Amino acid sequence: MQPKHSSPTAVDLPPDGAFDVIIAGCGPTGAMLAAELRLHDVRVLVLEKETEPTSFVRVVGLHIRSIELMAMRGLLDRILPHGRRRPAGGFFAAIDKPAPKDLDSAHAYLLGIPQPVVVDLLEQHAIGLGAQVRRGCAVAGVTQDDEGVTVELADGERLRSRWLVGCDGGRSTVRKLLGVGFPGEPSRTETLMGEMEVGVPQEQIAAKVTEISRTEKSFSLRPFGGGAYRVVVPAAGVSDRAEPPTLDDFRQRLRAVAGTDFGVHSPRWLSRFGDATRLAERYRVGRVLLAGDAAHIHPPVGGQGLNLGVQDAFNLGWKLAAHVRGWAPETLLDTYQAERRPVAEEVLDNTRAQMELRSTEPGPQAVRRLLTELMDLDEVNRRLIEKITGIGIRYDFGEGPDLLGRRLRDIDVRQGSLYGLLHRGRGLLLDRTTRLTTGSWSDRVDHLADPTAALDAPCVLLRPDGHVAWIGDDQRDLDTHLARWFGNPAD
Repeated sequence: MQPKHSSPTAVDLPPDGAFDVIIAGCGPTGAMLAAELRLHDVRVLVLEKETEPTSFVRVVGLHIRSIELMAMRGLLDRILPHGRRRPAGGFFAAIDKPAPKDLDSAHAYLLGIPQPVVVDLLEQHAIGLGAQVRRGCAVAGVTQDDEGVTVELADGERLRSRWLVGCDGGRSTVRKLLGVGFPGEPSRTETLMGEMEVGVPQEQIAAKVTEISRTEKSFSLRPFGGGAYRVVVPAAGVSDRAEPPTLDDFRQRLRAVAGTDFGVHSPRWLSRFGDATRLAERYRVGRVLLAGDAAHIHPPVGGQGLNLGVQDAFNLGWKLAAHVRGWAPETLLDTYQAERRPVAEEVLDNTRAQMELRSTEPGPQAVRRLLTELMDLDEVNRRLIEKITGIGIRYDFGEGPDLLGRRLRDIDVRQGSLYGLLHRGRGLLLDRTTRLTTGSWSDRVDHLADPTAALDAPCVLLRPDGHVAWIGDDQRDLDTHLARWFGNPAD
């Protein structure tokens, strides 16, 4: 289903001629970040170098944690009609194992959805909250001082903001202008992927796919709805990713790998991806930050890329807003890199592992057979699924119960559901004792006194991103942690 896109509108400069935050890039990461900032009345301008949204409809998967984030902001009901739910299993290196039972989420499924739909819904959400978007604006220069950042566009226009965030993809101009290193490994292999129709019966396709997949794990051809098939086939070598493949490229590689091109025709979209794996040396330089693919790239195995970027934005948004609004604790913004860079490192490692397990060499194939056997153990299968879907993340908040630093699932509370209370992007004290208070932090943290809440703890303090920042029942201890995460109490 094609999304509806609004036409570009003129951007009115704030009265003082400056924005609080300029975001380079209006993909899912940039749009999500803009919306999160607008929840706190931050003046946001999003610059997108492309004049029109992407023309091809590539289907991506929203994993459990990203689906939860959409529910936290009241977006899930708008997104679900555009996607198809699939079981939350078989992600790791495409090893076909069912999802573990009783995953710790009310949304334990994968949502297959066209990427342009995700981008459009998030962009319209941000615009609806008051963000401004300019298309056809490429960043060409960045300078900063103690007060803010000057962004020079390709046409020579200069814009001023207090902060800049580069969400402009793996070839990020902002990252290059900052001089931030992007170490890692270049692509060694390349894979063609696309959606197209076929000219042979399904039975013939199934037999051939079964035969080839015994040894070639980078090959698949499966129905994807509406008469189209998702085709994945290894390329002959590594080429310039800026050059899109052609249908003839697919036909040649299918004949080389499968002995037939299956009569493929009428492509919906065609792309190529390599196994380059890189991680920015740092996520912040002064008043400029990086998020999404501008900070990390990896192969798409496991479908983690879009999800990782959206989750970056969710982590960064409230922290950057706190600095703009003037109540952030001194080290709050430093926790963005401290929390998210290790998560990206883990994703890079698991995608490296998955790519090795797709190799046709005897050694990797032996490891794959062993892991396939081990995944029959619930603990192993569960650990890998929690990695891929993002629900196993635990930030280091210091000593404490296992729940500390983890996200809290959407539990039942007296007012309905927990996530329904997080739509405004504020902190939340969930108080089963009914004795505690947010006191002078009530302008930043909501309070729900509910002794019936389905929670195995007396009280928890949730950050705006849904992670548990404190567990306990002592008011003085709570006040210490409110100050840690939400700054000095209001006068």
